[in-house]
Amino acid sequence: MQPLSRRTFLELAGASFICGCGGTAGIAGSNNFPVLVFSDVHFQPYINPFLPNSTTLNTATVAANRTLVAQLDAADVSQWPMIFQGSANTANNAPSALGKDTNYALLTLALASIKQNLGTSPAVLFTGDFLGHGLDQLYPVYSVNKTAAEAAAFVDKTLTFVLQQIKAACGGVPVLFAVGNCDSYTGLGPDSTFLASNADQFYYTLLNGAADQQEFLSTFKAGGYYAAEPMGKSLMVISLNTIAFSPLVQNTDGSENNEALVDAELAWFDSKLAAAQAVGQKVWLLMHAPPGADEGTTAGHIGANGHLAAATMMWEPNYQATFMQTLEKYPGVIALTLAGHTHMDEYRIVLPNTLLEITPGISPVFTNDPAYKVFSLDRRTLAPVDFSSIHYDLSTMPAQFSDYYTFSEAYSMSGSLPVFLTGLLPQLVTNSKLQALYRGYYYSGNNSPSPLTDLKWPAYWAGIGIMWEQDMTNAVNSYE
Repeated sequence: MQPLSRRTFLELAGASFICGCGGTAGIAGSNNFPVLVFSDVHFQPYINPFLPNSTTLNTATVAANRTLVAQLDAADVSQWPMIFQGSANTANNAPSALGKDTNYALLTLALASIKQNLGTSPAVLFTGDFLGHGLDQLYPVYSVNKTAAEAAAFVDKTLTFVLQQIKAACGGVPVLFAVGNCDSYTGLGPDSTFLASNADQFYYTLLNGAADQQEFLSTFKAGGYYAAEPMGKSLMVISLNTIAFSPLVQNTDGSENNEALVDAELAWFDSKLAAAQAVGQKVWLLMHAPPGADEGTTAGHIGANGHLAAATMMWEPNYQATFMQTLEKYPGVIALTLAGHTHMDEYRIVLPNTLLEITPGISPVFTNDPAYKVFSLDRRTLAPVDFSSIHYDLSTMPAQFSDYYTFSEAYSMSGSLPVFLTGLLPQLVTNSKLQALYRGYYYSGNNSPSPLTDLKWPAYWAGIGIMWEQDMTNAVNSYE
C-alpha cells in the first residue's frame, strides 16, 4: 500500500465543504424520525472500586465492598436497587466521579434521561460494554472463599440487573446491541462461555422479538454476532463482534488462533449484506471497537517534537482489510454505521461511502462527561440527517441529564450529515473555529483542562479519515 502524506490525504478528501448560511437540518420533521443511541455503560456494582491492576488497596473500601457483595450475592436482582440505596452505601448515592465507571446513581440518571428522550424511536441502539472494567477480577477481592464459577455467576447476575434496568427504561422498544470487551468473564471478551451462558437473557430481555430466536442463538453463541429486523423487511440491523478483530484478544475461545472464528464471522457478514442487497433492504451496522487507530493511545506516543514512530491500531490489519473489501462490494446498502469503545464524541470515514459515528460513553472512566445521542434519520433512506447530544455535567452534578448540542445548529450545517462530515475533515486543519468546536465537544463537556492538547491533536484528526497504520503515522508526522 502506497503511504499517504497529510497533503495527499487532504487532496483526496477534497476541499469542498458544505457550509450552512442560516437554517438547520433539525432533529424534528415530517420526513425524519428519531433513533436513540447509547454506549459503554460499564456498570460497576462496587463502591469506589480500584482499578484491577492497582497495587494499593484501601482497607476501608475493601471492607465496605465485602459487606455490599455479600448482600448482593444473597439477594434477587429485584432487590439490588434497595441495597444500593441503603445507608451503608452512601457512595452510590452520588453519580460516579470522572475516571470511574458507572455506579447505580449514574445508571439511574442515564436511564431516566433515555426514557424521557425516547420519543418515537422504533428501536434503541447500544454499541457495547454493559459491564464495568475488571468486574470479575474485583469479585475475589470483595468476597471470601469464592470459586471462579461463583465469580462468573456474579458477573451473570450483574448483567441481568443491567439488562432489566435498560428494559424497564425502554419499555417495549427493542434494544439492538453489540457486545464489548468488558462483556465477558475475562475482560478481553466476549468469551464463548460468557456468550453461551447469557445468550438467552440477551435475547429475551432486549430484542423483544426483533430477531429470529434460533438464528440469533446460533450466531451469538458461536461468536457474539447476529442480525435482526426491528422495523420489518425494510431494514436489517447487523451486530458484529469486533472485539474478536482486536490484536489484544487472541481468541474468544481462549485458544491460540482466532482466525477461524473471525473468518466465519466475516463470511457471515458478507452473506448478510448480499441478502440485504438482493431484496433492496437497508442495513444499520453496529459494532463496539471501530476500525482504524486507537487515537488516544497513538496520541500518547507522540514525542515532544510532534513525531510518531508508529500508530496503535484497533484491529488486526488482515481482518480490517477483509472487512473493508466486503463493504466495497455492497455500496449503498449500509445506511448507518455505529460504534463505541472510545467513550468519545467522534466519527470516522471508513471508506468514501461509509461514515462511522462513535457514540460517547455513559461511563466517565476516560474523563469524558457521560453522554448519548439521538439521531434524526430520513424515513426514505434510513440514513442519518442530524443528531443531538444529551450529557451529564459532572462538574456541577445537576439533577438530570440535559441537552448539550445539536450538530446542525452548532456547525451551521445544511445538507446531508455524511457529506458534511466528510467535507469537515480537511476544514479541521485550516479552520480554527471548526477545530475548536470539534475538540470542545470531543469529551462531551469535560474540557478543563482539555486532555486533547495541541501536541496530541494531529493523531485525533488523522484518526478520523485514515484507516491504516503507516498512513496514520505519515499524516501525524507531516501535520502542520
